[in-house]
Amino acid sequence: MADITAALVKALREKSGVGMMDCKKALQETGGEMEAAIDWLRAKGLSKAAKKADRVAAEGVVALATRSDGAGMTAAVIELNAETDFVARNESFQNVARKVAETALDVEGDVAAVRAAQVNGGATVEETITNLVATIGENMLLRRSQRFTVSPGAIGAYVHGALAGAPELGRIGVLVAVEGTGDQTVLKELGRSIALHAAATAPLSLSVDDLDPAAVERERAIFTEQAIASGKPAAVAEKMVEGRIRKFYEEAVLLKQSYVRNPDQTIEQLVAETAKALGSPVTVKAFARFALGEGVDKGGGGDFAAEVAAMTAGA
Repeated sequence: MADITAALVKALREKSGVGMMDCKKALQETGGEMEAAIDWLRAKGLSKAAKKADRVAAEGVVALATRSDGAGMTAAVIELNAETDFVARNESFQNVARKVAETALDVEGDVAAVRAAQVNGGATVEETITNLVATIGENMLLRRSQRFTVSPGAIGAYVHGALAGAPELGRIGVLVAVEGTGDQTVLKELGRSIALHAAATAPLSLSVDDLDPAAVERERAIFTEQAIASGKPAAVAEKMVEGRIRKFYEEAVLLKQSYVRNPDQTIEQLVAETAKALGSPVTVKAFARFALGEGVDKGGGGDFAAEVAAMTAGA
């Protein structure tokens, strides 16, 4: 039998688009013959996955996984895409999404690191998805992932548009990491409340300092042009611009936004109120909001103006 080298496996993978483990097995079964290995993969239905890779995958699910770690927590959110929302209701697809999110809990790194991670010590995430493509017959992609760890503290999670019988899977997933030494249950509920809020409002950043400077300058340029066009004196125009920038912060920055459940209170004030009740400092360290398909083939996570009331009532 020919020596099945890593280079040979890599070459077959590049030709077929199939996962490394399946490529290695194909080469072992065919004595290292490249064309025979490709035929073996085709016979198994695995090489179909490569032919589907150019199809747009903008449907699927966003999946969350959380874990308590003593005084803290770890959580992950992933977006697993497919071509149609019909697949999102497929039990096998849902199970893979759960496994990928759970695998991401232990991966430090970007989405490439998650793709390369093993699922329960077996096939990698990428190989698992490739095998699912061959089974279901649609292009699929692990598009992105985010992982947070906080200690001491808690991570609140919220899923909007959750699938029936699968509360951890849906169209929007939000994680909010809250640091503090107070009651973890209270901190987790605070995080969930803020996560629900962020699902509805889609903030651009956690704080003013986190905002993309280019976005701020773009808004400032627009406001300046509008102020000048109004014919106001320079000093007045400058004040108008600064006022509109503050308004922009209130709309774009999570901590500055008015809380959807109590518009008279900002998220920053909600956090301060919780800290006072607990008698210890509370800090929102980070958040992640994944809306299915945003930035792919269709605009964002949809228009949620009509959904905010439903999201905030009884959630």
